[in-house]
Amino acid sequence: MIAGKLGITIKINELPQPKDVENAWPQFDLNCDGRITTITVKPKIYNKLTDVTSNYPHSVAAIAGKLGQSNELGFVLKSPNIQVFKCKPKAETTSAFGAAS
Repeated sequence: MIAGKLGITIKINELPQPKDVENAWPQFDLNCDGRITTITVKPKIYNKLTDVTSNYPHSVAAIAGKLGQSNELGFVLKSPNIQVFKCKPKAETTSAFGAAS
């Protein structure tokens, strides 16, 4: 048997509303296909997420981490890291017939 690493990536397109836990770290829950994932991040990381989403409302974020402690509804994501992808809304294009698509 060989050793492997299990990583989890969750993609979101809305800004989660956190509650502050110890040391004012934001914590939020995400519903991932019926499993509730609890995520606690550093304030600096959450502020980066809010800054990008305020300037680019159609942005997408990928939250990656390790499988943590299980609870009755899901699990805790350990060592979370957030990467935000800035997306601009697609402009309406005009086809050869002049109709907007």
